[in-house]
Amino acid sequence: MQSYAEFLDLSVGFPQDGFEVVDDELYFHDINLMELVETFGTPLRFTYMPIISKKIQQAKLMFQQAMLKHNYRGTYKYAYCTKSSHFKHVLEEALKNDIHLETSSAFDMPIIEHLEKKGMITKDIFILCNGFKKHMYMQYIVDLLHDGFHNLIPILDNKEEFNFYNNELEVTCKLGIRIATEEKPDFPFYTSRLGIRYEDIIDFYNNRIKNNPNFKLVLLHFFVNSGIRDTPYYWNELEKNVELYCKLKKVNPDLQYLDIGGGLPFKDSLTFDYDYEYMTSEIINRIKQICTENQVEEPDLITEFGSYTVAESGGTLFKVIGRKQQNDREKWLMLDGSLMTTLPDIWALGQRFILLPLNNWDETYERVNIGGLTCDSLDYYNNDAHINSIFMPKTRKLQYIGFFHTGAYQETLSGTGGIHHCLMPTPRHVLIRKNRDETLSYDIKDEEQNSKQVLKILGYNV
Repeated sequence: MQSYAEFLDLSVGFPQDGFEVVDDELYFHDINLMELVETFGTPLRFTYMPIISKKIQQAKLMFQQAMLKHNYRGTYKYAYCTKSSHFKHVLEEALKNDIHLETSSAFDMPIIEHLEKKGMITKDIFILCNGFKKHMYMQYIVDLLHDGFHNLIPILDNKEEFNFYNNELEVTCKLGIRIATEEKPDFPFYTSRLGIRYEDIIDFYNNRIKNNPNFKLVLLHFFVNSGIRDTPYYWNELEKNVELYCKLKKVNPDLQYLDIGGGLPFKDSLTFDYDYEYMTSEIINRIKQICTENQVEEPDLITEFGSYTVAESGGTLFKVIGRKQQNDREKWLMLDGSLMTTLPDIWALGQRFILLPLNNWDETYERVNIGGLTCDSLDYYNNDAHINSIFMPKTRKLQYIGFFHTGAYQETLSGTGGIHHCLMPTPRHVLIRKNRDETLSYDIKDEEQNSKQVLKILGYNV
């Protein structure tokens, strides 16, 4: 019978970029993962920092090449969507690449202040303030504008939000407006809850902003919830919103930026097939065509890539601590941690990640289900993105497995250091950096949560 390595190669083609097997052990971007778990234990989160910069530079290059190809006269700004991962180590790495930032809540703003005080950003940086804003968020926006962040742009989510800035601001302000996009046909509602209705935007500008000397509407923003995909739905939304940009530009010469949001996908499967260059080129081409037809100068473009920026830098590793044959067909590998609490998108959204064994690649293979450590029936993983099955080496030896490209959202959704289902502890987290001499350095960001920390949160006196 074939080995697991042979089976995987015939099924999807292996090795692949970022993954290889050396002496029966899996390497991730030249990191020996068996050595990693032997050093730091499991369950274990890790973040390989260089991937963040690599993804940013790839996107910048793709947009630059597309603009040159189509003789696009606008510029391009890369903004990082902070809600994908707010952690300091992520922002520090991302900001090495001359980027801008998109925020979504009030507590983003003290982070901006911290970054500026530490010299990691200047007050010239573009800060795009999105989201439905409570009073505290809007007050932070006003305070930062008064403090000299002259490229901070509140993006209006509703008409009432403008009233607060109009009453509170004592400096001139650049504004953006979010367009309420249409949702996919299979969504339970037709129009996004976020943003201002397409039909109302030009009238709102004419009635409230046009003759107000303290404000300039410089940006239109939209986000297609399904992401940037080569579908009639995506192209229809893109073209409709570019048409609106052209109409508004004709009555508002201050309009300069079109923010096309995020949604560039990350590799979540070994069969992932996405033509980044084609999609980037086609976006630029269609925007230019529409602007040419409307005799409007092409806008300067902004993107807000979050998952694309950070997802592929992360991994989550487990040890198999038990094997259970529950009936003739269903075999379970039980892990030393919880999928439900460590990778919550698995059960909340049905998100698939790349799943691979760390060792025993020379063994034969078998179909299995992966079980987490909580008592919840939903704490499992039983199919990859490309096949309705999971296969792992068939062995009684010690087995380790890893979920890869888990660097976006999982830490914040699961609540680092908080309370989790069945009181599962937050796992240890290691940051991996590449030094100038190409050696790797390892730093423990978080130790595994202990019982005293958990009991303190629950109110017990320990």
